[in-house]
Amino acid sequence: MAGNERHPVKTRDEIAEAYSSPPWWYDVRGFLILTFAYNSSLGEQLRFFGRNFGQKHLEIACGTATLLALVLKWRSRHHMDPVSVTAIDYAESMLAGARWRFKGNPDVEIRHADAAALPFADNSFDTANIANSVHCFPDVDGALRDALRVLKPGGSLAANVLLYPEGRGLLASIANRINVWGAKKGILVTPYRRDDIRKRFVDAGFEIASDTVSGNCYNVLLRKPV
Repeated sequence: MAGNERHPVKTRDEIAEAYSSPPWWYDVRGFLILTFAYNSSLGEQLRFFGRNFGQKHLEIACGTATLLALVLKWRSRHHMDPVSVTAIDYAESMLAGARWRFKGNPDVEIRHADAAALPFADNSFDTANIANSVHCFPDVDGALRDALRVLKPGGSLAANVLLYPEGRGLLASIANRINVWGAKKGILVTPYRRDDIRKRFVDAGFEIASDTVSGNCYNVLLRKPV
């Protein structure tokens, strides 16, 4: 994959069906994609997402919520304040894993919802995270606009986005092969170029508080204007 190529767009239901793997396989597959496609690390993600939790938090496209559980444990180890979390996803098979993981936890609510049509009132949440999912959204611009809508003024959104790999080395070749497989499987809509996705965040109405590139991953902290 190169340039700003786009893959044939699948519907939300088709993408949800592509995520119908057993939760354990989704988690194993996710670890391999994180390592070889993102060229990122779990520790890096825990530090990045773990700091962006307000009192009322929204986790968008949570999948099986494995990463969310690890982030909350990371926060607890670092003696950070407890939070109330609402986590959403569109794939029911993923939500089954998330519901099992947080069964009996009154501080985490799991809901079925579309990232581009969130069933929440305006200005509902202090913070939101989109972990490892922006590049899977069939309507990324709609999802970003709705994330902005449900955040309170001054609220923050942390997101990471899969980028096209740079260079021609072995790691870039492996990342490209994984991306091609992901697109055929239906779990990847497209990687992005940094300038392209950065502009989409700004066009949605966000202010960029900070952003970095690590491996093939664009990490960005955004704020809703006051």
